[in-house]
Amino acid sequence: MIDHTGIPVADFDRARSFYDNAFAPLGASLLMMVPLEHTGGVKVGGYGRERPVFWLHETAVTGPGRHYAFSARSRAEVDAFHGAAIAAGGRDNGKPGLRPHYHPDYYGAFVLDPDGNNVEAVCHAPG
Repeated sequence: MIDHTGIPVADFDRARSFYDNAFAPLGASLLMMVPLEHTGGVKVGGYGRERPVFWLHETAVTGPGRHYAFSARSRAEVDAFHGAAIAAGGRDNGKPGLRPHYHPDYYGAFVLDPDGNNVEAVCHAPG
């Protein structure tokens, strides 16, 4: 049902560096920057595989507590996402592994981004 979504970030360049690295193992990248003349001078950029579906917009008002799960095509991608996100300055919020309380094949990893958002990579395929 969700076509696209986005989050506020305090420092766009810092967030961009984090997400550039964290999303690379998932095959996603920054696909679009909205021209500043259309945003009132606010940095806004969209990530995705084929089209922008996850947007960052710079603002002074951010806050933790948001959760976003991104689909991975394999458990290896989940592992690589976690490693890349930690190396890019994220904080571990759940190492890669099975979460059978969701379903037997739920394999996920959780990281807090620089603004405290809980981002996850998840693979639902059997191991």
